[in-house]
Amino acid sequence: MCGVPRSSVPPASRLPAPPVRALLRRYPAAGEPLSCQPVAQGLLNRGYRLATTRGAYFLKQHVDARTADRDTIVRQHRATQRLHALGLPVAPPLPDGRGRTVAVIGGRCYALHPWIDGRHRDGAQLSAGCCRRLGGLLGRVHTGLDRVMGSPTESPGPDRGHGHESARPEDTFRLIDELLRLVRARRPRDGFDGLAEHRLLERRVLLAAHAHRRPPAAAATGWVHGDFHPFNLLYRGAEPAAIVDWDRLGVRPRAEEAVRAAAIFFVRPAGELALDKVRAYARAYRRAAGADGAELAAAVERVWWERLNDFWTLRWRYQLHDHRADPLFPAVSALAVWWTREYEAVRDAFTG
Repeated sequence: MCGVPRSSVPPASRLPAPPVRALLRRYPAAGEPLSCQPVAQGLLNRGYRLATTRGAYFLKQHVDARTADRDTIVRQHRATQRLHALGLPVAPPLPDGRGRTVAVIGGRCYALHPWIDGRHRDGAQLSAGCCRRLGGLLGRVHTGLDRVMGSPTESPGPDRGHGHESARPEDTFRLIDELLRLVRARRPRDGFDGLAEHRLLERRVLLAAHAHRRPPAAAATGWVHGDFHPFNLLYRGAEPAAIVDWDRLGVRPRAEEAVRAAAIFFVRPAGELALDKVRAYARAYRRAAGADGAELAAAVERVWWERLNDFWTLRWRYQLHDHRADPLFPAVSALAVWWTREYEAVRDAFTG
């Protein structure tokens, strides 16, 4: 995930329990409730493993303000239903007794999905063959979305095709100064605060040296999942079983999603990318999506710039007082520095 959400989602402990009995009355075939346990992963919305007398289900509670309206959710549901018909590994929602896939109860939106047994796997757990399958899968998602969603220029609302401005250095410098003020005011300070201050000072110098490389605005080129990363992909063995969490479905530069996903799947704890795996993944993606090297090279430039200007994990901690993203910070912050130093090697891995 990149870019701090405009509205934070409160931790599960601050949310009311989902109205399971009221919900299941709309799904008579689902049986009676036995248990409802929160699923640990997830930063934007809330998920639960719902066990009933008829089996297990995934109950999703939509709470992210940007995507929790009924029309947006219905559009996501229709996309997954159509992708499923094309043979892609997705888990479309289950219709209720009246054929609806969104239940609005107490002003909140809920959806019931089949429970998919599987596990999350990051890049360190993927063989070269699995990396190729991953890249090919994302390429098929992009071409599949082109088939089922229609022309990007006809998309409704804020996802309509338009330019995507890159971050302005002057805005980032102001953010760095604000975050430094908050970090230095922390009492008592801990090791995280020390690392945060170091990275902020380091990034300010790095950005000053590369401010002239700000990329131009990119035109949206197609429909994308919007949040393709290890926690949104379930595996059974070596095979992807389900792509989940389609909340950020929209029209954006598609090759940037491919680069952004690789930067999450294949980042090592020290902040380096496993470039041999990136190369296998990117070749398969280009073949499946029909993307050329120039498209990937432009995406590498823009995602690198995005990483150089991005501090979403620190904004969550110091501005929103939300610590759920803290474990991601060490690798994410180191990646921007390493990527700048190894820029040509990273570009070649995506385009060669």
